Amino acid sequence: MKVRFDYSKAKEFIDEKALEAMKKRAEAAKKVLLDGSGAGADFRGWIDLPVDYDKEEFARIEKAAAKIREDSDVLFVIGIGGSYLGARAANEFLNHNFYNKLSKEERKAPEIYYAGNSISGTYLAELLEILGDRDFSVNVISKSGTTTEPAIAFRVFKELAEKKYGKEGAAKRIYATTDKARGALKTLADGEGYECFVVPDDVGGRYSVLTAVGLLPIAATGADIRGLMKGAADMREHCMNAPVDENDAMLYAACRDLFYENGKGVEILVNYEPNFHYVSEWWKQLYGESEGKDHKSLFPAAVDFTTDLHSMGQFIQQGTPLHFETVVDVEESRKCVVVGSDESNLDGLNYLAGRDMNYVNHCAMNGTILAHKEGGVPNLVVRVKDQSAEALGQLFYFFEFACGVSGYTVGINPFDQPGVELYKRNMFGLLGKPGYESLTEDLRKRL
Repeated sequence: MKVRFDYSKAKEFIDEKALEAMKKRAEAAKKVLLDGSGAGADFRGWIDLPVDYDKEEFARIEKAAAKIREDSDVLFVIGIGGSYLGARAANEFLNHNFYNKLSKEERKAPEIYYAGNSISGTYLAELLEILGDRDFSVNVISKSGTTTEPAIAFRVFKELAEKKYGKEGAAKRIYATTDKARGALKTLADGEGYECFVVPDDVGGRYSVLTAVGLLPIAATGADIRGLMKGAADMREHCMNAPVDENDAMLYAACRDLFYENGKGVEILVNYEPNFHYVSEWWKQLYGESEGKDHKSLFPAAVDFTTDLHSMGQFIQQGTPLHFETVVDVEESRKCVVVGSDESNLDGLNYLAGRDMNYVNHCAMNGTILAHKEGGVPNLVVRVKDQSAEALGQLFYFFEFACGVSGYTVGINPFDQPGVELYKRNMFGLLGKPGYESLTEDLRKRL
């Protein structure tokens, strides 16, 4: 396995009897997850997805991605939340830190930009400035086609594509990932002749990275999506069949739930690689939207070390003790920089001369774990062997499976998100959207 869980750095904070009891609860939650007897059971399609996916659609994804790489200088991925975070996480983790700055000859793929994940006019206008007169394609991702943020952005890019290429030409450059049979985007796509890919009915947005939602924009970079699926399939096999004491995802779920029940309110996901940042953002949505209901569960936060050691490190080590850390250790560096020697040694760094920066980074990580332990902060560790597609596929599935188990363990439905609808209702009322006008005056008074 390329992903392994290690709680040895937190053992002094864990009562073994209590952990054994939590493992039993996790096993019971796993049974509920797999047999479909829990709330939200209609949204468990992600469980078997790595081994039971539409092979014909997968081949079409690869073909469409090859076309995008061939005919486009830029790909715009339009979506919000689960409709873009998984793809962005994978694209940033698997590719060059400065992917968009490489020449197309070096990338062998288009620049990738993300739109429809905010309502900032400045962001969208400046994105259009970046495009200039270059050739582009669009992958619009929305189950309904009416979600405000991506719908606004798609209007802009659809109009731009039709102006540049004509309606028929634009239709060959717009790819819609949406419902298989209904919804505004599906209706438009069928009418205009866009190639369509499916958002499965039984896979919620935050669990959808291994569907066309994530796979098309990931494949467009030339990344190995077959390796991604293989990694997920390997982790699925492990999660399904390994006994709880050897089951990495189950142990992670049990440890984090034990800390929660012992009074911790925040889990901080820590990484030491800058291009892991959006994996953390994906993880935050997965756990925040899955578990954050019924006034229960851990608040998912994330930091990028060592950068954030110089801003948040002090609080994490000695502030209000409301958190524990889950450290992601990427064991093998993709590239190597060796620290040189300097005759004057004014910076005092000659003791590092000849050292690989990856070694220095790991010493910083291990030193921080020890310091934070001394400050009373438990540290769990998720070890990721390398930055390969297989490793990332394993990691995605590891977190998803642990999330399902953890949610049922603490007694919530990990597959709905009722709270996100209220802000939309208020926003529509303030905007005077048809059907919401009766709310407008009251909401404005309350402001």
